Amino acid sequence: MQVLLHTDKNIDGGVRTAEYLETLAQDELHRFGEHITRVEAHLADANSHAKANKDDIHCTLEAHVKGLQPVVVKDHAGSAHQAIHGAMDKLKRAVGTALEKHAPRRDATLADALAPDTDDAPSA
Repeated sequence: MQVLLHTDKNIDGGVRTAEYLETLAQDELHRFGEHITRVEAHLADANSHAKANKDDIHCTLEAHVKGLQPVVVKDHAGSAHQAIHGAMDKLKRAVGTALEKHAPRRDATLADALAPDTDDAPSA
């Protein structure tokens, strides 16, 4: 899976932000395997010219899924990392839903990808 980061001129799109995005995408979307070919993140500061607001940073994530239209989600928060994390939670659910809607019932590899992630379950 290719992971790309695009930022406006007011967001630090440096190595740390790109590495955070890459790591989070690999961790959160690994269960979809080869179904996702690319994830693009677009970060923007909505009010860079005005006084800082708690939800100024907007993140749009776009997942390119084989055989389907891109899945797009948005989130906003006070920092780039928080906005990326919030959008990634939404993207994980949205990709699962999109794949589930278009999955042939006999595709075992897809069924495995759509099964609940055991890493998300609370430990006893």
